[in-house]
Amino acid sequence: MAPLGAGGESDGWETMTIKRVLIVDDSPTERHVLNDMLTRAGYEVVASDNGEDAILKAKTVRPDLILMDVVMPGLNGFQATRAISRDPATRAVPIILCTSKSQETDKIWGMRQGARDYVMKPINRDELLAKIAALG
Repeated sequence: MAPLGAGGESDGWETMTIKRVLIVDDSPTERHVLNDMLTRAGYEVVASDNGEDAILKAKTVRPDLILMDVVMPGLNGFQATRAISRDPATRAVPIILCTSKSQETDKIWGMRQGARDYVMKPINRDELLAKIAALG
């Protein structure tokens, strides 16, 4: 018997192609910058301005990737990441935290909540696209 993912089976990570990206950020400027960056790179973009809406859109829009801000009013990005990554309907969707929080403890905490990666604001286009490609 072949190991999981070695044959026709997949655990959801290995053969996924990232096409649709959900951007979650309370800042209209940040959403615009990321939307422009990703659409120019050929991705379909859906946006959300808060954690609660992000959880709903993760289920209804079925994105291939979520770019999640951390500091937002209401449900913050850590809380939304935890909810999405623990829900059986959405846990296979990788999440990259995009934040101005630069402490190593913030990065570790974000990864413990279920994030797959972490990028610092201001977002470096080449770094972000490389991280997306690595997940896809």
